[in-house]
Amino acid sequence: QAAVACLVTLAAKGDSPLSVSSPAAVGPPAAMPEEAAAAKKPTLEQLRLEPIARLEGTVVLPGSKSLSNRALLLAALSQGTTTVENLLESDDTARMLEALAKVGVDIDEKARHTENRIVIVGNAGPFDVSGQEGPCELFLGNAGTAMRPLAAMVCACKGDFVLDGTARMRERPIQDLTDALSQLGSPVECTQNPQHGGCPPVRVKADGLQGGSCSLSGKISSQYLSALLMTAPLAKSGTTVIEIKDELVSKPYVDMTVGLMRKFGVTVQEEELSTDSSKPRPRYTVASGQMYVSPGTYYVEGDASGASYFIAGAALTGGPVTVMGCGSESVQGDVKFAHMVEKMGATVEWKPNSITVSRKMDGSQPLKGIDEDCGEIPDAAMTLAVLAIAVQDGKPTAIRNVYNWRVKETERMKAICTELGKLGASVEEGRDFCIIQPLPKILPDVEIDTYDDHRMAMVFGLVAFCGVPVVIKDPECTAKTFPTYFKELAALVKK
Repeated sequence: QAAVACLVTLAAKGDSPLSVSSPAAVGPPAAMPEEAAAAKKPTLEQLRLEPIARLEGTVVLPGSKSLSNRALLLAALSQGTTTVENLLESDDTARMLEALAKVGVDIDEKARHTENRIVIVGNAGPFDVSGQEGPCELFLGNAGTAMRPLAAMVCACKGDFVLDGTARMRERPIQDLTDALSQLGSPVECTQNPQHGGCPPVRVKADGLQGGSCSLSGKISSQYLSALLMTAPLAKSGTTVIEIKDELVSKPYVDMTVGLMRKFGVTVQEEELSTDSSKPRPRYTVASGQMYVSPGTYYVEGDASGASYFIAGAALTGGPVTVMGCGSESVQGDVKFAHMVEKMGATVEWKPNSITVSRKMDGSQPLKGIDEDCGEIPDAAMTLAVLAIAVQDGKPTAIRNVYNWRVKETERMKAICTELGKLGASVEEGRDFCIIQPLPKILPDVEIDTYDDHRMAMVFGLVAFCGVPVVIKDPECTAKTFPTYFKELAALVKK
């Protein structure tokens, strides 16, 4: 128990690994290609997690990353002033706020760091930076929730824009989005980066977006569709129609976007074209004459992806653990992760704004392997990887339909399979799936590489709940979405 009480042993070279902002993910506010490529990486730090026998208690979740950045953008485009409450304090939201300030948005951040609240005076439409000298250069780090919607939004503005990011962002495809924007009348261009295809930097000499109709692939990222939907009301002429030409992954994120647009006064019509409910192919229509209008105050729901780590911790150690901030009335698809944990043998109790997870540890409630299509929840699905090695019925766990792991903050499929292998696990890797065998004896003191990917650090921290110590490299990379993650985890360790 002494080892449990002392949750973390730090082997650090530099600042505290639990600081609010991670220098690993922050670039200069307006760095351009040469500066971004030369951005200095800090010395890696290590966090040693001792074996944790029991996680118990209540955690209040930080705001959702996806909802935070969407809300910031819609508030900036709205008529009126919006107070955004429970805003996530993270690298991704910092990049969005910097970009909005650079295009001229009036942002009051006095209570941002103390009360997670900001006030935005809306622009009542797209922005005009055509009067400034030189291009408006937006450095967005590795924030996909900033890059994709801003790449679409600036096409509806006026001025010369360049959107860039880290070396990894330059490997994350965006051409499906720029192709759709071209169909809507934009001269936008992205950069060819073999072998990754069309990626940032994104450049556009914008003079507004004409609108009309476009078709879009939905196989790689739902963020492309969300970006187009949020931009559609800014089009110059008529109704905008956006059709998925193949299959849409992560559709709950698009549903979340449509719901948020509704809160800001814009309605979207959806028509399903597929006869196979497991392979959605929707068509969306955004009628002309609509304008974003501030709801006054918008409260950001707790992050459901972040909830998955505490839910898994309870399933591994017995709990009970309650996550506050999302529940049965959540607008986020990742709450479905709790249903998967229930299938694995845990007990799950739902309330409108909370989820409580527990499991009997006397052998009467063993963890079981499952075979799941995780296409709707690829972020939370990563958490299944560590649960899989702790399965007690001898059956493998299959995580399917997660091709877009390969184009996230890192190449997550390879990263997960590699790190599970270091722990001693047997893993079959497919193009869009992995099958993980349970591991009766997990190797101790394995050093986990996190690849500058926040979710890799948080997911593999759960290894400590499997009875062995584990070392997490570069723990500060959690600052991308959950800077206080390891502190919150420590607070729930039963002494």
